[in-house]
Amino acid sequence: MQGASRESIAAARERLDALAQSTGADMPALAEDLHSVVLLLDRTVVLRRVLTDPARSGESRAAFLAQLLDGQIGGESADLLGGLVRARWSRPRDLVDAIDELSIEAELIGADRDGSLDDLEDELFRFGRIVAGQRELRSTLADPSIADGRKAELVSGLLAGRVQPVTRRLVTRLVAHPRSRSLEAGLEAYARLAAERRRRVVALVTVALPLTEEQNTRLAAALGRIYGRQVHLNVEIDEEVIGGVRVQIGDDVIDGTVATRLDEAGRRLVR
Repeated sequence: MQGASRESIAAARERLDALAQSTGADMPALAEDLHSVVLLLDRTVVLRRVLTDPARSGESRAAFLAQLLDGQIGGESADLLGGLVRARWSRPRDLVDAIDELSIEAELIGADRDGSLDDLEDELFRFGRIVAGQRELRSTLADPSIADGRKAELVSGLLAGRVQPVTRRLVTRLVAHPRSRSLEAGLEAYARLAAERRRRVVALVTVALPLTEEQNTRLAAALGRIYGRQVHLNVEIDEEVIGGVRVQIGDDVIDGTVATRLDEAGRRLVR
């Protein structure tokens, strides 16, 4: 987002945080309210334009939305949405994207409250790796001839009893309503928002064998000193690396694997 939209969503995040801190608001219920509005706005181009029309006052837009949603969502959700439509947006689509992002953040706040945010991050990461490693499942979820609702039923069944309810809700929502995102891109967006919630960065660590708890702690601490922020490790096992460790944080890659060193040595020999 750019310009006015960036400022508006930053202000909306502050309102959501204040709401979460000052009340006992039901965050999953708030997330569901916001998601229902996203679905409504995604279907209705005219409504998006009305709610972001700069020719109408912010109060007029908020009153219109309040009337439209009267009795259908909770009071906290209505207040948050009222603030969103009063704000200025560079594009009508930015308003919908902001509501969608706040819906996800509400789920993350709920997970943070009950101490399960770390588990949520790990479960999202593991699910992404499971999909990447299972060709049939990946093909099914990418098949445009299969209705998104059917895909969501499949994923919901796969995850039932294996992950936290919040993980199941988020993944099922992503599959049922991808909003032009691939599954991989959606899961990465969730991970980014979760990391921001913790004010930390996420490192993808590739090793041949699982790290011990001590190794995890030392590596996270070392990376934290380098980046000046808390670092969460997503560990991926890949026997082809032979030994050592490869760390990727955003575009930064630290590759100390044996396989890479052997490959480099081989290239030097043939020069």
